Amino acid sequence: MLNAVKPKRIKITAMQQTARGIILETEHGRMKCEVITSDIIRIVYTLDKEFPAKESYGLCEKTEDCAFFAAEDNTTIRLSTDRLILEITKDNGRLVYKDNTGKVLLAEPEQGGKYLIPYDSFTIDYTEELKVERIKTPDGEKEIIKEAKKLYDRVLYHSRMELALTLGEAVYGFGQQEEGTLNLRGTRQYVHQGNLKIAMPFMMSTNGYSLLLNTYSPFIFNDNEYGTYIYNEACEALDFYFIKSDTLADGMKGYRKLSGKAAMLPKWAFGFMQSLERYETQQEMIETVEKYRELGVPIDSIVLDWNSWEDGMWGQKTFDFSRFPDPCQLTKRLHELGTKMMISIWPNMSRKTKNYEEMKEAGTLLPRSEIYDAFREEGRKLYWKQANDGLFQYGIDSWWCDSSEPYTPEWSHKIKPEPDQNYMAFHESAKTYLNELYTNAYPLLHAKAIYEGQRGVTDEKRVTNLTRAGYTGQQKYGTILWSGDITAKWSTLKKQIPAGLNLCASGMPYWTLDIGAFFVKQGELWFWNGDYEEGNKDLGYRELYTRWYQYGAFLPVFRSHGTDTRREIWQFGEKGTMFYDVIEKFTKLRYRLMPYIYSLAGKVYLEDESMMRLLAFDFKEDTACYDIADQYMFGDSLMICPVTEPMYYKAQSEPVEGTAKNRTVYLPGTSLWYDFWTDRSYQGKQSILAAAPIDIIPVYVKAGAILPMARPCESTATMDESVIELKIYPGADGSFSFYQDKGDGYDYEKGSYATIEFTWKEAERTLTIGARKGSFAKMPEEMTFKAEVVGKGSQEILYKGRESVLSF
Repeated sequence: MLNAVKPKRIKITAMQQTARGIILETEHGRMKCEVITSDIIRIVYTLDKEFPAKESYGLCEKTEDCAFFAAEDNTTIRLSTDRLILEITKDNGRLVYKDNTGKVLLAEPEQGGKYLIPYDSFTIDYTEELKVERIKTPDGEKEIIKEAKKLYDRVLYHSRMELALTLGEAVYGFGQQEEGTLNLRGTRQYVHQGNLKIAMPFMMSTNGYSLLLNTYSPFIFNDNEYGTYIYNEACEALDFYFIKSDTLADGMKGYRKLSGKAAMLPKWAFGFMQSLERYETQQEMIETVEKYRELGVPIDSIVLDWNSWEDGMWGQKTFDFSRFPDPCQLTKRLHELGTKMMISIWPNMSRKTKNYEEMKEAGTLLPRSEIYDAFREEGRKLYWKQANDGLFQYGIDSWWCDSSEPYTPEWSHKIKPEPDQNYMAFHESAKTYLNELYTNAYPLLHAKAIYEGQRGVTDEKRVTNLTRAGYTGQQKYGTILWSGDITAKWSTLKKQIPAGLNLCASGMPYWTLDIGAFFVKQGELWFWNGDYEEGNKDLGYRELYTRWYQYGAFLPVFRSHGTDTRREIWQFGEKGTMFYDVIEKFTKLRYRLMPYIYSLAGKVYLEDESMMRLLAFDFKEDTACYDIADQYMFGDSLMICPVTEPMYYKAQSEPVEGTAKNRTVYLPGTSLWYDFWTDRSYQGKQSILAAAPIDIIPVYVKAGAILPMARPCESTATMDESVIELKIYPGADGSFSFYQDKGDGYDYEKGSYATIEFTWKEAERTLTIGARKGSFAKMPEEMTFKAEVVGKGSQEILYKGRESVLSF
C-alpha cells in the first residue's frame, strides 16, 4: 500500500517579541506579526531565512505608538491591542482575529490556511535573437515577443491564503470587474489590469474587518464549491494587513492610513466634462464650447482624445500644428470661456517619434518595447519633461493617461477570452517586460510620473489625471479612474453600477465612465458590440444615453465620451424636445448641487471618506441591502436609484408598449426618506414603487440631511457661493460640514480652506450654522444662507462667520 506523506505544518517552535510585535519560528517557515495601529496588524509569512525587503510602491505605512501585549499558553499565542486580538494556534499557525469583546471577525480554517508554493522564475535573454510580431491594436501598433530564450532568475512563490468566512457576511472591493456583481461572496474574481478591469488588492467585509494585500501581481479571490481563498500569482512572501473596521468607512480610513490620503481635485473637475472620440481641430474644440455657452448649458472642461499628434506619430507628446496651429491661443480662449482642457497621452510611442528616440537614447524604455519604463525614476522624469515641453507649457490643464495597464492582450483575440485565459494572458504578457512581482503596478508608477512632474513645475494647478487602471495608493496622485471602453447596451449600464461601487470600495474615491458607452455600433471585433447602428439618430439610443446621463450626474466625476456617434447635447434634439430638455435639466442640477459635491470632496481629503458608497457603508445593520447592486449613496444624504431598462424605445426607434414608468426602490434603515423631487416622506426598511418617467431618476434624501445648493451658473468659475440655499429634511438629527477653498492649487495642504458646520436638532427644530473655521484666499467675508425646512417654512440670514441659530 502507498504511504501517506504528512504535509508540512506551520508548527510554532519559538516566539520572539519585538518593538512592533512578534516573530514566530515554525517547522515550515517564519512568520512576523506587526502592530501598525491598535486596529491594524501586518502578517508576513515566508519560507526563506529572512523576511523580504521588497519595494512597496503604493504604501506609506505609518505606525502609531500603541500598547500591545504578547502572551502564550500551551496551545495558543495571543497578540492584542485595546481594540484587536490575534490568536495563533501553536500546532499549525492558524490565525483567528477577534475584536476586544472576543467576537471572531475572521479566521483561517481549523487546519490552518497559509501556503507558499515555490517555483522557478525566469527572465527574457534579450542578448539572443527574439521572434517578434507587430500587431495593430486600438491602443496603437505594438511589438509582441512570441518566442525568446529564457534565463533562470530566482525562486519565487505562489501563495494561497484560505479563509473561513461567516454565514451572511458580505465582501466587497478588489477593484472593478465587468460582470455586474456587487457582493463577491459565491464568486471567483480574477484581479488583474485590463481594459474593462481595474485591479485593487483591497477588500471590505460586513463582519468588521478589511484586508489589504501587499502584493503587486495578479491574484484570484475564490469563494465557491472549491473553497474560499486568495491565490497570488507571484510573491516573495505572503504579506497582508488585517484592518479591524467596525464600519466599512473605518476600513477605508485604515486603507488610507496605510497608502496615503487622496489628493483634492480642482473644483472644475466636478463639473461637466465634454469628451468625444475625437475633436479634430483647435477650432472645433473652441466652437463646441462656444455653442454650450450660447445655449446656456453648463460645461467646465473639454477633452482632446488621441491623435493630437501629427499623422502616424502615435504617442508623440506634441501638437499637430496643421490642426492645432496655436495651442496657447486654444487654451487661452477656452479659459476665457470658463472651461479647462484635458488632453490624452499614452505610455507607448511609435518608433518614428522624437519622444521614442529620446527615450531610447536615454535607456528608459522597457526592453524591446515602445513603452517607457515607469518603474525607473529617470524614465518618469523624462516622460514628464516630454509632456511638459510639448503640451503642458501651452496651458493644458489636465491629463488623460490612456492605456495605462499598459498590456491588454484581450484586445488581440477574435472572440472574447474566458476570464482565466485573460488572467494568464495578462500576467504572461506583462512579465515578458516587467518584473513579474509587479505586473499589476505599472499604472501606479505612471500616475506618479505625472503627479510628481507637474508638482515640480507648479502648485497653482492641481494634478488631474483621468486614467484607465490603478493600484494601491494611486489616490495620492490626483487620479480619476474610468471603466474602460464599454458598449452601448442596457445590460452594460446596469453592470456599471456595481463596477463603480466595488472600485470605490477598493480605496479609490474618484470614478467615472463613458456616459452613453464608448462603442455604440456593432463592429467586427468582439468588444465593438453596441446595439445602435444609427447612433444618436436612434430614439432607443437617445433614451439609453439620457438614463446614463442621469446616472452620470450623480457620480464623483461627470463625463460624456465615446465613438461612433457625437455626444454634445444638441445631437439629442433641440430645446423643447424630450431628451434635450432632460439632459439640460440634469446638467444644471449637477451645478446646483456643487456645494454639496465639493464638500464631499473635502471630506474625502480631510476625513478619508468616500463620495460614492454601496448601501452597506451607511446601513451595515440592514442586511437586506447587502446585495442591492442598483442603488447607492452619493455622500451622506442622497440615495441614487438609476433606471436600467427602456421605458420608451427599443433599438431602431421601436416604441416600447405597456411598460410602467417606475422602478422598485428599497429604502434601507429605519429612519424616514424623502423623495428628492416631491418631498414626500416614506418610512425606511421597505420597498416602494418609485415614479421614473424620462425626466426623473429616483433620488431619495435621508431624514436629517442638510443639502447645500448653489444658484444656477454656467461653470464652477462663475458660481456664486456667497449665496447658498440650505434644504433641511426633518425627522432626525443631522449635520453637514460645508467645505470651501479657492478651488485649485495646493494651499489646502497648508490648511488654507474653511469649513462651516450645519447642525439640525429635530427636537428643538433648530438649525445651527456654526462659526466658520479656517480661511482661504478671496474667501467671501459675508454669505447669505437661505434655509428651508421641508414642511416647516424658510428663513434667510446674512452670515458673517459667527455662529447663528435659526428656529423653525
